[in-house]
Amino acid sequence: MTASPVTAPQPAFVTFSEKLRLMKSNGLYRSYFPTAHMSTSPGQTLHEGEEIEVWCTNDYLGLSQHPELIRAQIDSTARHGTSMGGSRNIAGTSTTHAELEERLARWHGKERALVFSSGYVANFESLSVLLSEIPGIVAFSDENNHRSLIEGIRRSQCEKRIFPHNDVDALEEQLAACDPDQPKLIVFESVYSMDADMSPVSRICDLAERYNALTYLDETHAIGAMGPTGAGLCEAIGETRPTFVQGVFGKALGTVGGYVAGPDTAVDFIRSHAPGFIFTTSLPQACMDATLKALELVQDGEGLRRRLTDRSLRMKAALRERDIPFLDAAHHIIPVMIPGSERVRRVTDLLLEKHRIYVQPINFPSVPLGTERLRVTVPPYRTDEQIDGFAQALQECLANA
Repeated sequence: MTASPVTAPQPAFVTFSEKLRLMKSNGLYRSYFPTAHMSTSPGQTLHEGEEIEVWCTNDYLGLSQHPELIRAQIDSTARHGTSMGGSRNIAGTSTTHAELEERLARWHGKERALVFSSGYVANFESLSVLLSEIPGIVAFSDENNHRSLIEGIRRSQCEKRIFPHNDVDALEEQLAACDPDQPKLIVFESVYSMDADMSPVSRICDLAERYNALTYLDETHAIGAMGPTGAGLCEAIGETRPTFVQGVFGKALGTVGGYVAGPDTAVDFIRSHAPGFIFTTSLPQACMDATLKALELVQDGEGLRRRLTDRSLRMKAALRERDIPFLDAAHHIIPVMIPGSERVRRVTDLLLEKHRIYVQPINFPSVPLGTERLRVTVPPYRTDEQIDGFAQALQECLANA
């Protein structure tokens, strides 16, 4: 039996290979970092058999390793199994899905909420459906919006205007240039995680009222971390006017999934028309039971939020003492600026090799070229000693990179 001849790569795959080679040569290629987080040691993970510290988690409150969430998910799995076995419309809506959506709607003061498989899907599906079905609507999008928001607007093929980041005056000029009777939707975030700044939510809502526009607010990075009951920036500042609010479970709530909350008929329409909701397997009931427990802990978690703020301030002080540049903002995400894709990669490699510290470098396309950074988070369980150790290690690696 003779071996099959080796065939030349097809043209399309040659293109892929060349583009991947280019990404690797300019430092933009991203590699997986396989880990095994340990619930007995929050903030620690195993990588290639070695225990290391993780300083870039989105698990802002450390709830993914909270004993009550773990117990809730294990107990629910024992009762209900590992899968819903179908989509939400075909035997995939559990009693917990229904209860969670009711509680999320009440949490945000909205008529209805809808759970999706992720925050990305919640944004993409909700925006693409809403914008596609309102004739003549114009979307006004902050230039720093998350990719999920951008792609949802693109998918709808509606008219769109992009306004400079958090520039309310520019947004007003764009709104004023439209026909007063033309439908409008302003799309923006509350907390922008890469630049660690917050949007002027109330001023944007003022404009929405003045120019008869709807609003869609992504509260992804504020959910759980801000507000008296953790409902986000709107709750923290007493703002109730955004038409739609989007949030996630996979960050401060410590589980998986996303949601959108808003007017009953609009959310019901999304439920009835969004392909990414209709044609996908529902999240397991066990995940939803863990999320319900997380919601309880977050709503009663003012102590966790105070500790998160305290730890973040402690880290900023440690960085400032060592003249390490970072973007300072009034919340829990700390971007440490290390321009240059190659240099930021060298720093993270040194942190791992010399200090057993893992921080993922953030580079293009997540941020513009020349603004590369580390996105550091400091959950409540971090000690003063760990914070000082991280800052000292980072100072050494910056000096040697």
